[in-house]
Amino acid sequence: MIREAFTWVAVAVALTLVFTNFDQIRAINAQLLGLPPPGSEIAYRPRAEPGGESMASQVRNVGDSVELRSGRNGHFETAAEINGRDINVLVDTGATMVVLTYEDAERAGIYVNSGDFTVGSRTANGTARNAPVTLSKVCIDRICVRDVRAMVAEPGRLHVTLLGMTFLGRLSRVDMRSGTLVLAE
Repeated sequence: MIREAFTWVAVAVALTLVFTNFDQIRAINAQLLGLPPPGSEIAYRPRAEPGGESMASQVRNVGDSVELRSGRNGHFETAAEINGRDINVLVDTGATMVVLTYEDAERAGIYVNSGDFTVGSRTANGTARNAPVTLSKVCIDRICVRDVRAMVAEPGRLHVTLLGMTFLGRLSRVDMRSGTLVLAE
């Protein structure tokens, strides 16, 4: 009887911890999977900063590097040139790869069909299928990388293109300090 009571108390404590920390648990899971935090779709949609500044205005050249300012939400959003087209992206050091929304892929001249979605991934919203592609060139301001491995998400599965480690990992420097992300070729 005491063991059963102890078990129920332990279950109650565990459930209380899960419910009180649910948002943090979801955010950690999303980060581990390389996804934007749950419920942040609106915050990640391309938009101008307060005062009407465009996404590209967050970029500043400093010597041989480029600096990105974080937005009010703490994320690094900017315009990247992907295959010669300007695409709004979220710089995501937790994302293994560059992952384009289906719509951004088409904007960049990458057309995939349903048979191309051959790579599965687990997300906070379940299993997703992605189409592997290679981007001829990805640039943020003057920082450019050629032949970048990437994925195209199924239509409606991603709300912003993620600039992940298949781009960032090929740079000579990626530093973050005081709300500024520094990138160097």
